[in-house]
Amino acid sequence: MEMDGKVAVVTGGTRGVGAGIARAFADAGARVVTCARRPPERELDGIEYVPLDLREPEAVQGFFDDLAERYGGLDVLVNNAGGAPYRMLAEAPAAKHARVLELNLTTPLTASLAAYPHLRAAHGSVVMIGSVSGGRPSPGTAAYGAAKAGLESLARSMAVEWAPEVRVNTLVLGMVRTELAHLHYGDEDAVAAVGRTVPIGRLAEPVEVGEAAVFLASE
Repeated sequence: MEMDGKVAVVTGGTRGVGAGIARAFADAGARVVTCARRPPERELDGIEYVPLDLREPEAVQGFFDDLAERYGGLDVLVNNAGGAPYRMLAEAPAAKHARVLELNLTTPLTASLAAYPHLRAAHGSVVMIGSVSGGRPSPGTAAYGAAKAGLESLARSMAVEWAPEVRVNTLVLGMVRTELAHLHYGDEDAVAAVGRTVPIGRLAEPVEVGEAAVFLASE
């Protein structure tokens, strides 16, 4: 799937799954820009980083308008930014859970709306990064699971409303081996044990997620 010359934005692409997605698009020939609140710990070869808080709609709009002007357009938006702090429902006030909903559901909507005119002009594509947590009980990350369920619904409606000019798909992830995997699963033996519960016998790698995202964004 060649993406030569295409312009792709990957939100939250400075580490983990997002970095794998950004790398896959760059390797496919795309011009890649990633945005996040914190800079990458090491330089992302061939990938531009722009600091951005996706919770600020005016800043998000400015980011996409500036990017489209500098690069001559926008072809792909990958809504990857998000997070799932472990927090049982009754152990925190609603406001804290609402912030998780905002980060994982509202910010993809904000980014998509800001990018829409540019994607429409290019007959581009949106890829939402979903989670199996959106379709099964998610104790400790209930707000995250609710947000991911909402994200899938949002993507379906967006796909219908924006067709045929803009294609919208959701890539639903299970367990992925990132630099933070040990925080979720434990030491190397524990990670390997968890991996054996997956039919392929291991956790997914971020670059594999990236390759799937490139496929969905390709023509």
